Amino acid sequence: MLPRLAVVLSHPTQYYSPWFRWLRTHTALDFRVFYLWEFGVTAQTDPHFLTPIKWDVDLLTGYEHEFVPNTARHPGTEHFWGLRNPTLTARLAAWRPDAMLIFGYAYASHLRAIGWARRHGVPLVFRGDSHFLGRPAPSMAATFLLRQLYRQFSAVTYVGQANRDYFTKLGVPASKLFFAPHAVDASLFNSENPEVRRAADLLRAELGLGRKRVVLFAGKFVASKQPAELLEAFLSLDLPDTALVFVGDGPEKEVLQGRARAAPPGRVHFLPFANQSEMPARYLLADVFVLPSRGHYETWGLAVNEAMQLGRPCLVSDRVGCQQDLVTEGETGWVFRADDPNDLREKLSAALTVNLAPFQSQVAARIARYGYAQTTSGLMEALRSL
Repeated sequence: MLPRLAVVLSHPTQYYSPWFRWLRTHTALDFRVFYLWEFGVTAQTDPHFLTPIKWDVDLLTGYEHEFVPNTARHPGTEHFWGLRNPTLTARLAAWRPDAMLIFGYAYASHLRAIGWARRHGVPLVFRGDSHFLGRPAPSMAATFLLRQLYRQFSAVTYVGQANRDYFTKLGVPASKLFFAPHAVDASLFNSENPEVRRAADLLRAELGLGRKRVVLFAGKFVASKQPAELLEAFLSLDLPDTALVFVGDGPEKEVLQGRARAAPPGRVHFLPFANQSEMPARYLLADVFVLPSRGHYETWGLAVNEAMQLGRPCLVSDRVGCQQDLVTEGETGWVFRADDPNDLREKLSAALTVNLAPFQSQVAARIARYGYAQTTSGLMEALRSL
């Protein structure tokens, strides 16, 4: 018998909403999602993209949910008090869950919900994706607090190997760990969709890419994602019949465009921020996707899932959380040391010159193990263990 499950999540996202619909359609699980903020379904400015964002895919239909009023003076997920929902516990109590799945702990309302569940004997399942890649060990005080925190949970789902290592180092026993990988909506990122293929062909034609090998960067133009380092590595190679396409926005955009103007015409292109329904064509116009982040917040990198769903091998840094699971050197892509520009240059050179045909079947086989069915299987195992 599966428990009646309350799900506490900061806001609707393009990654989890399709999964919730999948859960409702494919399982008998009785659940309700309690959202703490309306970002994603109302136009609000992202602090990194520096542009108002409202996702253009359906985030709310097909599953039970409610929005809990957020009274924060400055709502958001950038700081502890950005999610402040005084009525959350009353709403949880009114719904009377048998268990609670909570995403993260770093906000006031998360800790309020955890405390309420512990006081009322509601078992807790935790979902997060943190890792220690490229990071110093936490202080003794921080380690102690995190160990105490994770002891509050009856089960913990982990999204990949680096995330599992994180939980293990913080004392979560193997008996409480359940693999529920990060996944994306495979129906949206479908390379067989004729409309997506036409849109990708049109983009290639508009940019004059022809038969060039194209490297794609898509995301926020911020220093921690290293778009400038990628641009320098690309320009230093000076390989014929190659191009670099940037998709996105952010504070480094003007600097990137200024540097790109020194390159020969047709080598570097910029496309504006693309909403979710537009992204499949962006991935498909490229031959290789690059996520060169050195920032510690790149806990997974779901863009890699999206690109691989469309058959694209990926070049990532060794600090990207999904690397150990999705990107295997010479099989599904390439991995470079995040703090080594020469290594980035060498791996980018390989991506731009190697025969990519053998990569396609290996990419497809790997990403097939990271879908909503696998995520659901892990969650169900966790719930049955309660």
